[in-house]
Amino acid sequence: MYCPKCGTENPDGAEFCTNCGNQLSRRVVADGPVDTIEYAGFWRRFAATIIDSILLNIVTMIVGMIVGIRPGMLYGENLVDVARPRLAAFSLITAVIAWLYYTLLESSSRRATLGKMALGISVTDMTGNRISFGRANGRYWAKILSSVILMIGYIMAAFTERKQALHDILADTLVVVRL
Repeated sequence: MYCPKCGTENPDGAEFCTNCGNQLSRRVVADGPVDTIEYAGFWRRFAATIIDSILLNIVTMIVGMIVGIRPGMLYGENLVDVARPRLAAFSLITAVIAWLYYTLLESSSRRATLGKMALGISVTDMTGNRISFGRANGRYWAKILSSVILMIGYIMAAFTERKQALHDILADTLVVVRL
């Protein structure tokens, strides 16, 4: 079990973290909460997504400048053969950055992107532990399905018992208010 405070891995059944001494007894199980836990609601998650989007757009603009993408280059007659390789590189680089941003941060000891950290929420598995890189990866790609169906997959978080969006259900994850 990972400590929700410092991220240190502890033996299963441990009551306190071996690194920071934090109590480890608050856990969620598939049938429901053993201890009171607060699931992050739709609006808090939405606000975290806005923060993450702003940060990723800033990074995207910087990457665009580095690659040589200029405003107007991507539209109409300005999309000349010279711009196509730049556009391909830009698209690939920004897609990889977004994937790594979500996957690495949500599987890290912090269990959250910068937007989620700012709002005091984190991603856990169904038992309240840190998720693996593989599970974070699956959760990231499942967001495509949540988006493709008119964002209904995201809106589901407002109506499900544990405030899970479709990608959370598919990846067996929860988004919770930090302990």
